[in-house]
Amino acid sequence: MAERNISNKELAVLTGMNARSISRLKVRRHFTRIDESTLNALCKALKCQPGDLLVYEEDKPDSKEK
Repeated sequence: MAERNISNKELAVLTGMNARSISRLKVRRHFTRIDESTLNALCKALKCQPGDLLVYEEDKPDSKEK
């Protein structure tokens, strides 16, 4: 968004999503799931690939499991 100078409101209009949902996506660091339609809308609006938005990080082992 910063590279394209797009605000939350502008992205909400382009994607058809709620501006509050856009804000939540920006703030969260960990997602349990993201809908294909949401990812598609974001990529289309931002003219990017999913890899430009997501980074894979391996799960950290639970400290209780040894």
